[in-house]
Amino acid sequence: MNAVPQIRSTGPDWAAIKQRQQATWASGDYAVIGTTLQIVGESLAEAADVRAGERVLDIAAGNGNTTLAAARRFAEVTSTDYVPTLLDKGAQRARAEGLDVRFQVADAEALPFDDGSFDVALSTFGAMFTPDHQATAREMLRVVRDGGRVGLANWTPDGFIGRLFKVIGAHVPPPAGVKSPALWGTEPHIVELFGPQAAQIRCERRHFHFRYRSPAHWLQVFRTFYGPTHKAFAALDEAGAKSLEREIAALLESMNTGGATSLVVPSEYLEVVVTKRSGAKGR
Repeated sequence: MNAVPQIRSTGPDWAAIKQRQQATWASGDYAVIGTTLQIVGESLAEAADVRAGERVLDIAAGNGNTTLAAARRFAEVTSTDYVPTLLDKGAQRARAEGLDVRFQVADAEALPFDDGSFDVALSTFGAMFTPDHQATAREMLRVVRDGGRVGLANWTPDGFIGRLFKVIGAHVPPPAGVKSPALWGTEPHIVELFGPQAAQIRCERRHFHFRYRSPAHWLQVFRTFYGPTHKAFAALDEAGAKSLEREIAALLESMNTGGATSLVVPSEYLEVVVTKRSGAKGR
């Protein structure tokens, strides 16, 4: 009898993709960009109704915007990311404000915490960049207690950052088989990820305004410090880099509401609050 041939999976290599992503976010210095986004963390903490004494987990926390926002509300905060240097920046900020925060290296797709360990799980422009969307959503729900909340801030596909990533992707294609991070900025995808385990899902479209001196200033800062942009330019030859620079500058100009003497670019994001229903397993 002939042996039945074995069919090998041709799905994405999640480990390799994650390693590449870690290198991307560790490049440059995201904290330079991250600190400008602090207002989003404050807004999310309010939307998720973070209260004193609650156990709060910040997932893919970066340099700690949402971590600090929750800690300022006297919550018991654990701040996590898979890039240790970003957590170090968050810890420096917490110490400067005299805030008591626990920092721990952790993968959003495999959180090292027991079921129901937290009242609230938050992520600001972080969890949306994980390669396995379903695994990340399951983990968020798993570590939150029944009746607890998951709060997210995610860039939308049609907002500035969503459009920026489309421009970058045309020059440096993303890994095959990986869903776009910007899907997290759409209501249907949020419902797909969280709906079966949710008692309630609230979504609200908001805007963060990037404020820089000019398109050239924005390009200088993001090309130097923002991992995805930094890596994209590094991957291109001189002609490709110049082409990418022209296209990003044109996008900035087209969305600038600041006039001729400054740059103000509104970037739409989706603010999400999911309430976990009783009896949900998060798996």
